[in-house]
Amino acid sequence: MRLGIIGLTQTGKTTIFNALTRGNQPVTTSGGRFEVHTGVVDVPDERVDILSAMFKPKKTIYAKVTYADIAGLEGGKVAISGALLNQLSQMDGLLHVVRCFDDPSVPHPAGGINPARDIATMDAELLINDLIAVERKLERLTEERKKGAGRDKAVVEREIALFTHFQEALSQEKPLREIEINQEEEKALAGFGFLTRKPLLMLLNLAEGQPPPAVEAARPHVGQVALQGKLEMDIAQLPPEDAELFMAEYGIEELGLKRVISLSYDLLGQQSFFTVGEDEVRAWTVNRGATALEAAGAIHTDLMKGFIRAEVVTYQDLVTLGGLVEARGKGKLRLEGKEYIVKDGEIVHIRFNV
Repeated sequence: MRLGIIGLTQTGKTTIFNALTRGNQPVTTSGGRFEVHTGVVDVPDERVDILSAMFKPKKTIYAKVTYADIAGLEGGKVAISGALLNQLSQMDGLLHVVRCFDDPSVPHPAGGINPARDIATMDAELLINDLIAVERKLERLTEERKKGAGRDKAVVEREIALFTHFQEALSQEKPLREIEINQEEEKALAGFGFLTRKPLLMLLNLAEGQPPPAVEAARPHVGQVALQGKLEMDIAQLPPEDAELFMAEYGIEELGLKRVISLSYDLLGQQSFFTVGEDEVRAWTVNRGATALEAAGAIHTDLMKGFIRAEVVTYQDLVTLGGLVEARGKGKLRLEGKEYIVKDGEIVHIRFNV
């Protein structure tokens, strides 16, 4: 799961990046060029901790999420260049950092703090970029229809209808993530990284002790979380023992990292399943609704090719009964076929033959 951190200048994007990744990597821009810094973070999951304590494996591996801090929005204006657009299109979702804190030493490029204005500015830029891409595609499809050679005419007409629908929605300031499409239409979008189709999480970057401001009502596939960015970064960079004392002193029950990951999973429709054993306890990430065959492929393509059956037990049954042998003895370890829908938190062992 790759999440791109976006925002206007002076919003504290790098502060949020450091808070989430426990890093201290500044992003610098120069002459319109930009750098991309990434951080890979373990997904906090107490279920992995409990399974690891049960099996005492040689390795314990958590699910991963990658954050990308993408520079390039300079001068107080949104300017999505081709190179920046290429980076953003590769992300599974976007984290929009919205400045809510006031700091006279870091003046807002627009002249004052106004979260609603900044959200509207970014939304408009994403919409415009998608609208340009859609209109260019329609021009090519129209030319293809005129020539009448090449692909099946019915396929071309369906794509024209789809992209015309997109054009109408974007012209009415409706993001593409709010449009439901079928599997066939999804195939037609291969290679298009439309920005307004990506799930979006708005991070309201607050000053220490600042209450979250009221912003626009929630929209489909858009989440919202408030973080005291600077404070969270300071905590994230402390040793674990000191961080616990610091959090207790400030009455912080949970770091923003966990909330952001949890919301990101929900927005992207992700879930975790586990594999366990003496060698390794590991969390794997798949889409909700993934089949046992797809789960096998997430582990290794060989397991997918030689899939025979999946041995499945729920996390709760395994922990309650005390192990795989006990779960099998109580009939809680089931054999499932390739079309079985894997549930969040299940322990899955793939039987295969290659």
